[in-house]
Amino acid sequence: MSNSRLLVVVATYNEIDNLPRLVLQISELLPDADVLVIDDASPDGTGNWCEQATAEFPRLSVLHRSAKLGLGTAAVAGFEYAKEQGYDLVATMDADLSHDPKSLAEMFELSIQPDCAGIGVFVGSRYVTGGGTEGWPFIRRLASRAVNKFARTMLKLKTYDNSGAFRIYRSSALGRLDLQQLKSTDFAYLEEILWRLAKQDVAMMEYPILFRNRELGRSKTNPILGLRVFWQILMMGTGIWK
Repeated sequence: MSNSRLLVVVATYNEIDNLPRLVLQISELLPDADVLVIDDASPDGTGNWCEQATAEFPRLSVLHRSAKLGLGTAAVAGFEYAKEQGYDLVATMDADLSHDPKSLAEMFELSIQPDCAGIGVFVGSRYVTGGGTEGWPFIRRLASRAVNKFARTMLKLKTYDNSGAFRIYRSSALGRLDLQQLKSTDFAYLEEILWRLAKQDVAMMEYPILFRNRELGRSKTNPILGLRVFWQILMMGTGIWK
């Protein structure tokens, strides 16, 4: 398992202020990992930077999409790319430096340990002992806690952090799913994929992380998207979504 190939998938829209530092840190901490940026036609030049940066970072590649198509569809595109290219592990993380690449390296080291071979998903968790958030206003902390408790209850999940994008998936676990079956195109895909993997009896492990609020750029979340997440979790939990 020490030879496991890792692909880091980063979905972007207007992250030119953050992505160069993120790619540099990943390349320093995980020099054998490949990075796939999925850019939704960022008008700030994020996608163009990726094209130019491949000379400095040969393990960087970019998938250009024609419009802002949603986090869920970006993740599916990354998973399908990983399958086509034969990667053993697929990591997802935010582009805004909220997720620490040092934690990614630690999670990767955990994933290749022989006694973790049966774990299909490693979840970077804010809500287990040792995890937390930094720089969030009270209302955002409250909303995050609420959606995670709602998802845990409605979807009968054992994990506590079900709305975070910081994860490492084993490709063999993703292979149990029909990725085209995922119905959420936006943030609720995070709960949906855990729900579908749990129904396939995929084992999961939470790893404590510190989530830091972004310093540069604008958040992609808003109240309407938040309400959509609650609604889509309800659709899953009540059996309307199969």
